[in-house]
Amino acid sequence: MVKYKKSKGEIIFEICNTIFMVLLVIVTLYPVYYVLIASVSDPMKILEGNGLLLYPKDFSLENYKTAFEYAPLWIGYRNTIFYVTVTVVVAIIFTVMGAYALTRREVPGQSLIMFMIVLTMYFSGGLIPTYMVMRELHLLDTIWAVLLPGILNTYNLIVTMSYFRGLPYELEEAAKMDGASEYTVLFKILLPLAKPVVAVIGLYYMVSEWNSYFGPMIYLSDPQLKPLQVVLREILIQNQADNLVNNDGDTAFAEGLKYAVIIIASAPLMAAYPFIQKYFVKGVTVGAVKG
Repeated sequence: MVKYKKSKGEIIFEICNTIFMVLLVIVTLYPVYYVLIASVSDPMKILEGNGLLLYPKDFSLENYKTAFEYAPLWIGYRNTIFYVTVTVVVAIIFTVMGAYALTRREVPGQSLIMFMIVLTMYFSGGLIPTYMVMRELHLLDTIWAVLLPGILNTYNLIVTMSYFRGLPYELEEAAKMDGASEYTVLFKILLPLAKPVVAVIGLYYMVSEWNSYFGPMIYLSDPQLKPLQVVLREILIQNQADNLVNNDGDTAFAEGLKYAVIIIASAPLMAAYPFIQKYFVKGVTVGAVKG
């Protein structure tokens, strides 16, 4: 067996590449690490400190205790779980059925329909017209203002269509020769084969809805309907922690609470990511290879 000897240039490239990747990992992970360490540190020490934060300063869980006692946080959690669950289920149904219909050879006007759908990826009515539509439909301050905009995503629809086009058309022809209806072909033949893409788009819808804040921030004013990210934004930007926890304007106390709430809000996705990472990679390959 001949052992391959790397050239000097290849060795230098591997060393530089390794150094670059290590630096990239540090730059990517340190902000998360900083927030985690700051959440279990004395807020006053955080405000007084300068430079890097490598370990907790005066370790304390008081910030988490206060955060867990903050009622709007749990209302936001409840609402977000509801919005995510309903959106994912309904969006998958709409996306799969839409992709199936638009990949059937006998459907007329597919090019025109796809042009109109893809057009929405580049042009929209804008914030004010969309708000006026929501108002005229009496959707403001209702759960529908959050659920309806997320029911269908154009990118997810295109990915699903690409996957369906990659499935053997002979399966559909054979099923229809045996008397199968369109619903039978979709739900009993094609859908079981499309589990990977369903998992991918479901994951994309879940992450998108979990992180969504702009739409709910514009359309909702009722605190009982606001999702988690809006509650988090109000703490971070509007500094509500000073008013709700300390009336004396204790900025340091609000700073510590802010970091604790960020960790609590991000924990579910961070904990789930190692288990769902493969679906992100699969989603990229599904959308890129098949067309």
